Amino acid sequence: MTGISLRPVRASDHDVLISVLQPVFAAGDTYAFDTDMTRDGTLAKWRDGHDVFVAETTDGDSPQILGSYYICANQSGGGSHVCNCGFVTAPAARGKGVARLMLEHALQTARDQGFRAMQFNFVVSTNTRAISIWQDYGFDVVGRLPGAFRHPSEGYVDALVMYRDLTKP
Repeated sequence: MTGISLRPVRASDHDVLISVLQPVFAAGDTYAFDTDMTRDGTLAKWRDGHDVFVAETTDGDSPQILGSYYICANQSGGGSHVCNCGFVTAPAARGKGVARLMLEHALQTARDQGFRAMQFNFVVSTNTRAISIWQDYGFDVVGRLPGAFRHPSEGYVDALVMYRDLTKP
């Protein structure tokens, strides 16, 4: 996708980042986060212990943040070679390739940081758009947690564990 760049988040991005994150968390249908988190709680959940990036438009005089992702070690010690990521795309940017661009960046960032694999611990089974993207990029469903997520309109739905070995093309 042209006209979009990815860069590390800056403190000056926080207000716009909150405006992207809070509606997604408040909807309660893709993340197992409290739906009524405060501004500070939202920032802490997304930023603490994570490397955070934003996708922004490069066209025009005032760039707009279209999405964000974080990357971190999934576990410490013997599991620290596997990373975990979280992705959020602004509602107005969905379906425009932003998530794919962020995933491509995350995969390269993970390799650059020395991770050997990427794991998504809790992908809500009704989040079919994300599941399709992750599978297009070589992620396998390696686990299913029956009824592990309480969806606000679908009730109890499964959560998936998805995994990709980064040592293979």
